[in-house]
Amino acid sequence: MSENTILVVDDDEILRTRLERAFSKRGLTVLSAACQKDALEVAAREKPNYAVLDIKMPDNDGLAMLKELRKISPDTKAVILTGYGSIANAVQAVKIGAVNYVTKPADADQVLHALGLSVGSLPKVEETEGNPEMHPPSLAEAQWEHIHRVLTDCGGNISEAARRLDIPRRTLQRKLKKMAP
Repeated sequence: MSENTILVVDDDEILRTRLERAFSKRGLTVLSAACQKDALEVAAREKPNYAVLDIKMPDNDGLAMLKELRKISPDTKAVILTGYGSIANAVQAVKIGAVNYVTKPADADQVLHALGLSVGSLPKVEETEGNPEMHPPSLAEAQWEHIHRVLTDCGGNISEAARRLDIPRRTLQRKLKKMAP
């Protein structure tokens, strides 16, 4: 087992593949699975250092998977990844043993930060081709990323994030319901 092994479990193939590529480019050994059964088999065999678990899975939910993962590989630090952020789920995830709870859409750096990894200590490779200075993010993309960074810093607490962003809570909720730019 590598010192920096991460298990990515998500039934959304596009997101899973994107995270796999991003983590691999940052020097992590990536293991992945699309369902709980496969994820638990990989975890039992490889004992990953880190895991990213989607909360909504077709064969079970991420919280049940986290319970099983804790039995199989108790030293694995896990983050729950969800598009359905709620305080109740976040509290339950932490009680079960997750180190953090991240709302989608999340980029690799947000997930690594949630796992307690120093993003700067891992080799950073651009996810897009070309020079990033030549393709700066649009205003909408920058705003979207800033909102999600603040929300992550607040542990998914929408009220606190709205206070920090200095916008009404309902406005923040509306922005979060929109698709990413």
